[in-house]
Amino acid sequence: MSRIIRTLGDGWVIARRNVIKIRRVPEVLVFVVISPIMFVLLFAYVFGGSIDIPGGSYREFLIGGIFAQTVIFGATFTGAGIADDIHKGIINRFRSLPMAKSAVLVGRTASDVIYNLISLLIMALSGFIVGWRFHEGLLNAALGFGLLLLFAYAFSWIMGYIGLLVPSVEVINNAAFMVIFPLTFVANTFVPAENLPTVLRVFAEWNPVSAVTQAVRDLFGNLPTGIPEPTVWPLRNSILYTLIWVVLIIAVFAPLAVRRYGTAAKRG
Repeated sequence: MSRIIRTLGDGWVIARRNVIKIRRVPEVLVFVVISPIMFVLLFAYVFGGSIDIPGGSYREFLIGGIFAQTVIFGATFTGAGIADDIHKGIINRFRSLPMAKSAVLVGRTASDVIYNLISLLIMALSGFIVGWRFHEGLLNAALGFGLLLLFAYAFSWIMGYIGLLVPSVEVINNAAFMVIFPLTFVANTFVPAENLPTVLRVFAEWNPVSAVTQAVRDLFGNLPTGIPEPTVWPLRNSILYTLIWVVLIIAVFAPLAVRRYGTAAKRG
């Protein structure tokens, strides 16, 4: 128990360091604020008039997908931050301190939850401006946002592991896009999965990004009446399927990242 408390305490110190960094590198905050607004306005006004959602509003259908995409993109802060710290030798300095081995990764992933929370708040305000509303009460809305942050936290461990593998921030950005784009676009984020070709539809139906998107649309009350009920298990049980992926991702990538941390730091 004392080891867990020590790890959490050391992780909190690292998380504070990463959050304080916002004041010193304001460009990070600009990206966190501007990117969600850009996505909401772009898709709402450019595609909103050309995509028909039977029995509902495309703008309301859209926001759940934008939420999911944005928090996943936000997870790249973890990989980029770790790659940058390795390149600058900061990780080696952390290794010389009497702190828990996993504290840097715990703090890095935790601080990115704060970045994602800011993004979600800004995006929700932007969504209200373009006509998005939640219809299932504040409790369900809070559960929806919590599920998004939980999924983003799990995904941060994937990005953290990739950040420990690659030699620079530029490479992590390219690697992240190669992972994130297929996951977020071959999904029900922007169009119903039923509209996709057969092979892509099957992938989208079992894609965890589709599940978290379906779950938040359900919790927000943004599922149009004209879209048929899903028949595949992941989308019919979207909250449970999302939580299974959260547990699976953390169980696999947290130990991998902690193990890789030692050798990656020596390389830096």
